[in-house]
Amino acid sequence: MSNADNNPLSRLDKAATYANIDAETVERLKYAKSSLDVSLPVRMDNGELKIFKGYRVHYNSVRGPTKGGIRFHPSVSLEEVTNLAFWMTIKCAIMGIPFGGGKGGVSVDTKKLSKMELERVSRSYIKHIADFIGPDIDIPAPDMYTNPMIMGWMMDEYSSIKRQHCPAVITGKPIPLGGSRGRDEATARGVYYVIKQMEKEENWQPEKIRVAVQGFGNAGQHMADLLHQDGYKVVAVSDSKGGVLQESGLDIPAVIAAKNKIRNDQAAYGKAQLCDFVDASACITNEQLLELDVDILIPAAMEDQITKHNADNVKANYIFEAANGPITIEADEILHRKGILVVPDIFANGGGVTVSYFEWVQNRSGLYWGLEKVRKKLQATMIREYHNITKLMKKHATDMRTAAYIHALNRHAEAVTALGTHDYFAATTLPRGVAESV
Repeated sequence: MSNADNNPLSRLDKAATYANIDAETVERLKYAKSSLDVSLPVRMDNGELKIFKGYRVHYNSVRGPTKGGIRFHPSVSLEEVTNLAFWMTIKCAIMGIPFGGGKGGVSVDTKKLSKMELERVSRSYIKHIADFIGPDIDIPAPDMYTNPMIMGWMMDEYSSIKRQHCPAVITGKPIPLGGSRGRDEATARGVYYVIKQMEKEENWQPEKIRVAVQGFGNAGQHMADLLHQDGYKVVAVSDSKGGVLQESGLDIPAVIAAKNKIRNDQAAYGKAQLCDFVDASACITNEQLLELDVDILIPAAMEDQITKHNADNVKANYIFEAANGPITIEADEILHRKGILVVPDIFANGGGVTVSYFEWVQNRSGLYWGLEKVRKKLQATMIREYHNITKLMKKHATDMRTAAYIHALNRHAEAVTALGTHDYFAATTLPRGVAESV
């Protein structure tokens, strides 16, 4: 991540002061296990050869094979991917999933590629990292500007290289290619289940709750639609070009239709704005959306959106991080002082990796689940971990992000301790159970 103020290891150190764990657990989490830096030569439609930079990081595999998305974006760098892989390590531990953290990406602007060029970039990336991934090694998934079709191309390319059908190598695939039902909505639905749990605890009346969603990609659209269907008043949404505001509440299905129209119009893609297609009372910027007087703010776009420069202007009572890293460390402290409850990314958007795990399980077993089973299992996971985190939050009188890190460290420590730490190796006598088995 380019912003030094959002170094995830700083949050790790803070949580470690509360967790009663061996110091080796924290030490192991300070370093990525391995990383791969590749150059992807791709022949463009006009005959030109272009080179794109690609990356893949395995951060930690103590709890299982690494797992994490692939993003296509011009800002992708090894530093960014490494930090995202760290967050995935923490997130998998929080969700109780037997995976470690990984992440990957290609530095490319997909808006400037034809569909055939996009396929070539996708397949070239897999050709170059094929020995670094696998169903028992590292399992990629979609992320920013990648989608089920791209995952399908990647799975197909990997299968061709290995000369066998390998659906479990990648999750987030189209359903006919071994994808799981409910994966496309999983990130948003995970956040939604947490909101519904808090609605029950706080006695919210949805029709009186004002919501703003920054980022109108897959997660943002599903998030806005789910809340709209439940009667929440979604007053503002935005994408990378800007947003729209309607104080009486937006017609979310109409906004989604407008967004998809823009996306499907190759000539307009990357130029048109939601404001050009949506009937709303005002056009707003992404920055203005973050400072609206709403009850719930949902950042579902890029990292580092709320910083020390604008945190004081945030008026929402609750922030649910559907994106990864939208709030910097300094901004976090400001929001906490203001009494704003932040439901952190490492838990809130854990629905995506949870259903990816379900997809991997289905691929390995060859037995596929219906949509309701996926949703029920996701809901049970989100609510279980919500209760685990809130108990720690109350116990240590801390913010929810720190409580989530404590929860992850406790789970991670169990795996590290099982392999032996200083206390075991420095002991003059073997522990009783070990001594009896020798």
